Amino acid sequence: MINIKADSRKVKPGDTFVALRGISSDGHEYIDKAISLGATKLVVMDEGNYSIPYEIVPDTREYLNNYLKENYNKYLEEMTIIGFTGTNGKTTSAFLLQDALNKLGIKCGYIGTIGYYLGEKVSDLPNTSPDVCDMYELLINAYDNGYKFMAIEASSQGLDMGRLDNIPFDYAVFTNLTQDHLDYHKTMENYALAKTSLFKKLKPNGVAMLNYDDEYNKYYISNNTKYYGFKGGDYKVSNVEYSNLGTKFELNGTTYNSPLLGDYNVYNLASVIAILREMNIKQEDIMNVTKNLSHPAGRMDLVAYNDNSILIDYAHTPDAISKVIDTVKKVCKNNIYVVFGCTGSRDKTKRPIMTNIVLSNVKKAVITMDDPHDEDPMMVVEDMLEGNKLDNYEVIINRKEAIRKGISYLEHNDILLVLGKGHESVIIIGKDRIPFNDKEAVLEIIEEQ
Repeated sequence: MINIKADSRKVKPGDTFVALRGISSDGHEYIDKAISLGATKLVVMDEGNYSIPYEIVPDTREYLNNYLKENYNKYLEEMTIIGFTGTNGKTTSAFLLQDALNKLGIKCGYIGTIGYYLGEKVSDLPNTSPDVCDMYELLINAYDNGYKFMAIEASSQGLDMGRLDNIPFDYAVFTNLTQDHLDYHKTMENYALAKTSLFKKLKPNGVAMLNYDDEYNKYYISNNTKYYGFKGGDYKVSNVEYSNLGTKFELNGTTYNSPLLGDYNVYNLASVIAILREMNIKQEDIMNVTKNLSHPAGRMDLVAYNDNSILIDYAHTPDAISKVIDTVKKVCKNNIYVVFGCTGSRDKTKRPIMTNIVLSNVKKAVITMDDPHDEDPMMVVEDMLEGNKLDNYEVIINRKEAIRKGISYLEHNDILLVLGKGHESVIIIGKDRIPFNDKEAVLEIIEEQ
């Protein structure tokens, strides 16, 4: 396992602690904590009266990256590592790829929003892209357990913060870019540029797999670039058909069937099939495995209720919400209802946009709390309703009661969408993490009926 740490809370006896200096924190302030947990060496930038051996270097982050690369990249070079970046589709695409490879008898792990998987789920993760020490530790653990393939979500913030530094990628997939994280990146161009570093981490023969239909793909063109999409590319989608059983579509003239619904899932599947083809997996094997791939937790997660459907989905951006509703419209026989909210202390500009998309496209919505963080939930709701002239909604801040109200609307052949949190198991209010899961709430409410 990795014997060097940059987070004092994760230090174990015998570890080296590297004091990183960031924008809002300084690792030098946590040296005593690291020593108390058993650190036996420090790497620092400041002279001090330290009680254990230490080394002073000009840049601790550079030291850390060099140490990890020199000691562990020999193992990573033996692995096939696939990175997925984009606003929407990262989780589903990466999860589908690892699921497909495992079903094909190729041991593949997954690191991303819904956790750390080695076939089955091993653990949750604090971020989509864990810090660089954790990332190396997860990869080396996978290697030691015989997993030589890894599908990794590469978030823009994770890339910008150096959490994927020095990791060599064999494939880098760009899904799409739409409005999100502007509280952090400020502009769409900054957001797009933050993702370019993934494509700079490709191995010499690595492949950039880009969404042909997304205008931001020009940022990610590499030495060896392939495209997938509806409008063109090396892997071109055509003849898409939907039914209540799923989707049938063609990719370069070959027909594939999947239980997944929606154009956005065809994009996800197209990227996965393209990567499998680039890996020289037989086309017949890909056709067979595609039939058996299913959503990760919290992505279009279906709960049947009488002759109605309740779908739990992580959609929390204008683009994702629009695509989920458009997909449901194609199969819903009656009315569509939505329960949703917006995250506090994050990009405020998307709040009224999301509300307009929902209210303009469904019978009725219940506006509720997402993760307020440090904001008053009612202030978030006020932002969501700014400029709104529609009245097909009600506000219920308590999320479980909002879901209960949404379920009460259902009559015959209706669909309720519970959006925004998907697989998540807590609601974050200030510094508190309140246990809550949308699917569990739905099942509890149905059981009470």
